[in-house]
Amino acid sequence: MEDQLGALGLVLNCITLWNTVYLDLALDTLRAQDYPVQAGDIARVWPYQYKHVNVHGHYSFRLPQLGGRKRALREFND
Repeated sequence: MEDQLGALGLVLNCITLWNTVYLDLALDTLRAQDYPVQAGDIARVWPYQYKHVNVHGHYSFRLPQLGGRKRALREFND
């Protein structure tokens, strides 16, 4: 049971790191496009989003060849 909890903590830490890195990239992209990013809005951003996390299935841990860059952000249109 302790091993499962330890693994869950590791997964949660990985998700938090991934989300934080890409939230920062998204904010930098918005700022570069002169979008009014306000400090009050940033204070409410939460790195524990999970809709994009698939907890069932098979995983590959091979790193993609990105040449030191980050993956491109997706465009969302409402």
